Amino acid sequence: MSASGPRWCPVYVGIGSNLDDPERQVAQAIADLRALPDCLLTVVSSLYRSAPMGPADQPDYINAVAALLTTLAPHDFLGELQKIEVRHGRQRDGERWGPRTLDLDMLVFGSHRIADDRLNVPHAGIAARNFVLLPLCELAPQLNVPGLGTVTALLHALSDSAAQIERIGQANP
Repeated sequence: MSASGPRWCPVYVGIGSNLDDPERQVAQAIADLRALPDCLLTVVSSLYRSAPMGPADQPDYINAVAALLTTLAPHDFLGELQKIEVRHGRQRDGERWGPRTLDLDMLVFGSHRIADDRLNVPHAGIAARNFVLLPLCELAPQLNVPGLGTVTALLHALSDSAAQIERIGQANP
């Protein structure tokens, strides 16, 4: 910590669930994000229902995006997200895009660009996922996603896929 105090960094987190009462899972995840050390939850998007990526024989997802400020380093913040997922029964069995109780994705962490064996920021799939871009656009339409452009521009590039997602209401943690 510097003499002027901690340095706060904005971070956006994608939240998704399609098992074990997904709306409740998302609401509890938002409450868990609010309780993170060295973090301040600032705003949460509406909830959205979307068809699953990958195998079609799984339930629809409930998605949202949360905006926070944190003094944690990116990898430390990732560790906190993974602890929340584990508390929600998340099991990483190697199946990509399979059903899950909770998925927390670090979408954007300030202006950082990180690509290592544990973390990719901005999130590698952010530009191709309307279930991320629509709720993110609610919170920060002019947010510059490092190396990719604004959220609004990214969303306009996906306009033909908007029918596959439905806004279902506000998150109520």
